[in-house]
Amino acid sequence: MRIAIGCDHRGLKLKQFVIKLIAEAEHSYKDFGCCTTDSVDYPDVAKNVAEAVTTGYFECGILICDTGIGMSIAANKVKGIRAALCHDAFSAQRARQHNNANILCLGAEEEQGLISEIVEAFLTHEFEGGRHLRRLNKITDMEG
Repeated sequence: MRIAIGCDHRGLKLKQFVIKLIAEAEHSYKDFGCCTTDSVDYPDVAKNVAEAVTTGYFECGILICDTGIGMSIAANKVKGIRAALCHDAFSAQRARQHNNANILCLGAEEEQGLISEIVEAFLTHEFEGGRHLRRLNKITDMEG
């Protein structure tokens, strides 16, 4: 799986941990920044990752900021993106299975053991389709 990943300055440490998880799971990734603790604007990173995912070259993305909320809001402004802020493995699993989420958003202060479970759940589950597809199509219609 090809994964686009990005963070703001608050998410740098966690992004480095998530990149290790991605590599250990033998997925490929592209880092869309940031690469230092110098302040950056999270909407810029979210836009770059979201647009990369919409090209189809990347199957999904992961975005990290202080709470994950800003990244989620910003990424969801890009047509075709279904970014989900997940705080546990169950929400990550359901985000993929029921909502066909294509970007996982994380808060920088989450505990690493929990992050491992969340990332694994997001990357190993697939969209179930069926009744969920009907609902997803309604969301897509809302994009215009």
